[in-house]
Amino acid sequence: MKYNITCIPGDGIGPEIVAEAKKVLEVTGRKFGHEFAFTDILMGGASIDVHGVPLTDEAIETAKAADAVLMGSIGGDTNTSPWYKLEPSKRPEAGLLKIRKALGLFANLRPAFLYDELSSACVLKKEICDRGIDLIIVRELTGGLYFGERKTYEENGIRTAVDTLKYDESEIRRIAIRAFEIAGKRRKKITSVDKANVLDSSRLWRAVVNEVAKDYPDVTVEHMLVDNCAMQLVKDPSQFDVILTENMFGDILSDEASMITGSIGMLSSASLNETGFGLYEPSHGSAPDIAGKNIANPIATILSAAMMLRFSLNLQKEADAIEAAVKTTLTEGVRTKDIAAAGEETVSCSKMGDIIASHI
Repeated sequence: MKYNITCIPGDGIGPEIVAEAKKVLEVTGRKFGHEFAFTDILMGGASIDVHGVPLTDEAIETAKAADAVLMGSIGGDTNTSPWYKLEPSKRPEAGLLKIRKALGLFANLRPAFLYDELSSACVLKKEICDRGIDLIIVRELTGGLYFGERKTYEENGIRTAVDTLKYDESEIRRIAIRAFEIAGKRRKKITSVDKANVLDSSRLWRAVVNEVAKDYPDVTVEHMLVDNCAMQLVKDPSQFDVILTENMFGDILSDEASMITGSIGMLSSASLNETGFGLYEPSHGSAPDIAGKNIANPIATILSAAMMLRFSLNLQKEADAIEAAVKTTLTEGVRTKDIAAAGEETVSCSKMGDIIASHI
């Protein structure tokens, strides 16, 4: 069967890591009798350089026509890149917000899993790592502070900025339902994270989550304030199964969760709409300092491709095969620079892709 995949190589290391994910998908397709047809579009800084905007309407239409979207990374060095001298609406990350809204990608899924083979890379104490880390953050992606009304103005000679955090109950309910469905297939526990001791939006969040919970009596629900959750993630991440939270809190907590597993270069993510269509990307950024050096870790992007097969294309065996190939590669001791212990031999980005592909 043929699947049309829109690819967004993006900026920085994006083109390098997307190339390796394509390589693995092509091998997977040959083994299981599928064809993956890739169409590249520009987004972020790459689009600004060519079109003057971070995402064109034509690129959005190409993405909408695909079966799924696979993305590398967006953005550059905020201190030195000329992209960040532009007004905010024309900077690279504006393209990411635009495509999420255009495709209705309201649910962001970010697994954080510590491989036994990489336990030495975990930044936490050994006794904490030994308990295991296997959680997923379900983040609402198209509402909240990032999409609220904003303005900057001067009042009585003082510069003032306002950002509006807004959620309605339908936005909260649909992301909560997605989290409960995922929890039902895992260890049946949800930690809903908010700031209900301060924010009205969080009090509504908590109320709606409790309403949804009534339809999932087999799933245990606890509520946790975001500052406590940030602390608990480093104190005992094994306590978490599914973390459900709003946009900005999820943005911060997912990066924290990714780093405690050893390297942000290992963790995949999916952003889904209500039909199951999704955009898949690594959790890390564009790493402009190592772009073009062929030393980036492509595993997060390769695992994102596996998530794409699982969640959008319903190719479960194929996704299992990619994940097993990554596991085998790590068991063999193959390491890129970011996950290597002191003195360990390392391989390039492209070599890591070759080896994973050979184990499909």
